[in-house]
Amino acid sequence: MVFALALAAYLVSSIPVAYLVARWTRGIDLRKFGSGNVGSSNVLAATSKRWVLPVAVFDLSKGILAVLAARWAGLDTGLQFIVGLAGIAGHNWPIYLNFRGGRGILTSLGVILAFSPLLGLIVLLMAFSLAPFRQLSLGVFAALLLLPVLSYYFAGFFGIDNRAAVTAGMVAITALAYARRLLAGPRSDLAADLSTGELLINRLVFDRDIRNRRLWLSRSENSGKAFS
Repeated sequence: MVFALALAAYLVSSIPVAYLVARWTRGIDLRKFGSGNVGSSNVLAATSKRWVLPVAVFDLSKGILAVLAARWAGLDTGLQFIVGLAGIAGHNWPIYLNFRGGRGILTSLGVILAFSPLLGLIVLLMAFSLAPFRQLSLGVFAALLLLPVLSYYFAGFFGIDNRAAVTAGMVAITALAYARRLLAGPRSDLAADLSTGELLINRLVFDRDIRNRRLWLSRSENSGKAFS
């Protein structure tokens, strides 16, 4: 049962709605535009505001529904997380796009919300706390870092019953998100002079190869190359 649900979660989450919307509405391949991510934030940059909401709702729902399906099937907390993580993996490494997808943040948020709506809300607020300073990626990094800590030490406040299993699941969510950042693809030409350590720190903390956000987002126009 768990294998079937995990496979279904992966395949459904692999549907690249963000990619399809950008391709159908503007003829843009998100993997070669802006941040190179196949997600709602890059849809906003590539298309218009009206397309962001449906894409975001779909990406969020993938995480929520994956966990709820496992719960309705009678699976325990740990197995529910396995199905949820499969959904996140489908978004990050979609089979339909040769395993080149998005960062899975909204899908991860959906999994978190399925276990604790309050914790999900707090994580969302932390992630967006630096958005006004154009440092959303840094805010997401910090929120993910604190996610397991919050779930463990404030389990009662967040309505979490099985603290150990939920915290282990939150650690897995953080690890999956960080892995997606670190394994984002080949080194960009813009980072040719950076050491491997600096490159990895930039990817992990800022979700890009270099610190300069404006230069990073405009690199596809300047060099005709994309990073995803």
